[in-house]
Amino acid sequence: MSQIIEMPKLTDTMTVGTLVKWLKSEGDVVKSGMMIAEVETDKATMELECFFDGILLKIFAPAGSQVVLGDALCAVGKAGETVEAPAAKAPVAASASEPKKDDAKKEEPKQDASKAEPAPQPTQKPGDASAADASPAPARAEGERVKISPLARKLAAEKKIDPSAVQGSGPGGRIVRADILAAEKAGTGKAGSGKSSSSGATFTGGSVSRTGPIQEERAVPVSNMRGVIARRMVESTTTIPYIYVDIEIDAEPLLAVRQQLNAGLEKEGVKLSVNDFVLKGCAEALRRVPAVNSSWEGNQIRYFGAAHVAFAVALEEGLITPVVKDAHQKSVFQISTEAKSLGKKAKEKKLQPHEYTGGTFCVSNLGMMGIPKFTAIINPPNSAILAVGAAVAKPVVKNGQIVAGQTMTVTLSADHRVFDGAVGAQFLVALKNLLENPALLLV
Repeated sequence: MSQIIEMPKLTDTMTVGTLVKWLKSEGDVVKSGMMIAEVETDKATMELECFFDGILLKIFAPAGSQVVLGDALCAVGKAGETVEAPAAKAPVAASASEPKKDDAKKEEPKQDASKAEPAPQPTQKPGDASAADASPAPARAEGERVKISPLARKLAAEKKIDPSAVQGSGPGGRIVRADILAAEKAGTGKAGSGKSSSSGATFTGGSVSRTGPIQEERAVPVSNMRGVIARRMVESTTTIPYIYVDIEIDAEPLLAVRQQLNAGLEKEGVKLSVNDFVLKGCAEALRRVPAVNSSWEGNQIRYFGAAHVAFAVALEEGLITPVVKDAHQKSVFQISTEAKSLGKKAKEKKLQPHEYTGGTFCVSNLGMMGIPKFTAIINPPNSAILAVGAAVAKPVVKNGQIVAGQTMTVTLSADHRVFDGAVGAQFLVALKNLLENPALLLV
């Protein structure tokens, strides 16, 4: 009897997954523990593991489709077995990919769930460029919304391909990764200077037209990641009573030590960032004021015995917070190496769940973008987050004299249910002392 592999819950906040591509095709021999597909969750792109030995008999979810938790992805069994797609357990009613009423007349009438999408042929791997060429989607009407998967959108931006010029082979004409690769190979769809890209709102430079619209007017489906961020931020701002405390730090000693270390250890490949020192400083400040390293749990407050410091990484579709575990036990050099590795994996959407969960405190740094001061939203269940601004050159008073200096403002957003402003102030004073005396972070 054939076995059905369903969409598993790959992250704690996942409700739907996007089937990016199949690593195996129908008719292939598969074994338990073998990776058979790539699934994009709200956090990262992860590999899907096969749980049975046998033949991949049937693929129910084509590449590029969104599948809710528990719905069938494929069937594994003995050669020659026949299998039909089981009925969907739950409709993708609130999915970001569902067409709006305005687009209803542009869509084909929906078919029965078991016949909605034909399974890929055994001779053709799902997600291959050839698959896209074999059954092209109907031509897109002028002004029609561009439907594109998050992964394909990111790839299009990297390869400077205009998605509006690419025909999608996914469900309902949705553009998937294979379509972008096919367009690159064919040399079509290159973004021109006179047409705006649908890849997002990131400024890439180039000529700016002073006539016509500032961008293509369009409605873009909310991605899995953006949807989860929206829900969590609403939860944070409507259920947590916030208190904000900020402090100005003399950044000159920190910048000087960083420059000396980077110059002296350049041959060893050491390149410390200001954020590396901030992460280490926060871990040590949490050691000095442990009440901040806590979480509200309704009828109790949990105090953590280790400083697992998370840091925000900006992606095209939102933010993710990789975690440096046991940061209080690591040197600034170890934190730097680990943070760079986690940041790279985050941008590639390759983080594993254990690498972005379990944080007890978070740092959000916009200083590298020149923002002098801001407040950040707490990432539950943390009770606090630190917003780090840029080092700003300004006149300061030292030894009774006005001299040129560089200062940096950090702002603590705290959950007033867990601790009061005085505790937040103690934490910032401890952090200020550490960052203004950076040698303390090197011992």
